[in-house]
Amino acid sequence: MNAILIAVALLGIIGAASATILYLTGQKFKVIEDPLIEQIQEILPGANCGGCGFPGCRGFASAVVKSYTMDDLFCPVGGQETMDKIATILGKTAPATSKKIAVVRCDGTCEHRPQTSIYDGAPRCAIEAALYGGETDCFFGCLGLGDCVDACLFDAIHINPQTLLPEVDEDKCTACGACVKACPKDIIELRKQGPKSRRIFVSCVNKDKGPIARKACEVACIGCSKCLQVCAFDAITIENNLAYIDDDKCRLCRKCVPVCPTNSIWELNFPPRKEKASESSKEEIKKTV
Repeated sequence: MNAILIAVALLGIIGAASATILYLTGQKFKVIEDPLIEQIQEILPGANCGGCGFPGCRGFASAVVKSYTMDDLFCPVGGQETMDKIATILGKTAPATSKKIAVVRCDGTCEHRPQTSIYDGAPRCAIEAALYGGETDCFFGCLGLGDCVDACLFDAIHINPQTLLPEVDEDKCTACGACVKACPKDIIELRKQGPKSRRIFVSCVNKDKGPIARKACEVACIGCSKCLQVCAFDAITIENNLAYIDDDKCRLCRKCVPVCPTNSIWELNFPPRKEKASESSKEEIKKTV
């Protein structure tokens, strides 16, 4: 009986000593977290989308508190308003950032890009892209299986049942970049929303030479450089047979749009163009004056 009591007592002493050692060790190596991190996290939208480049909102909150400046830190979901609130709490300056919107750089509908084969595998863009180019002769265009739709946490992108191409809802898009990462063809890009939501971009990513690209899709960019010649702001470049418009340099003058022979340059949310008066109309106007 005494042996049992002694064993129990020894176990109790060992347990108490172990607990004391663990407590003292924990106190010595304890990481004290800045209370500002919790405060910043409460301001963030809580989407945990990773669009900021960090693993969730808490990771971003920790980074913004520890960072000396906020120059390279931005929450695309919360936007400028949220960043300004964070800057006020931290006593820092949040740089002004232009709002961005996801754009789909492909107009390869069934009418423009004829189907030449049938894919009979798992309905995932990533899988189809890994197996072969797609169901048409354009190996650069949208596959239409909706990986981007599944990746979007904000219900901002859907596949149009008529065109079989993804369409972005500007009112819901937060520019988190999830759809960009999900697209195996790299046809989705984040671009500046622009004043009054007006944007101009080349809706094509086909890098084949002109005749090959045009044969695969009638609205493909053929790298003819006509848009480059009329741009007065050095906003257009031609690389790998493909034109690209830099939204930092573009002044939305729209001169490049009408000269594109394949209509691959899109202008969104602009008012209708004014029709130029014919020569006979001009003569009549002169006579009346």
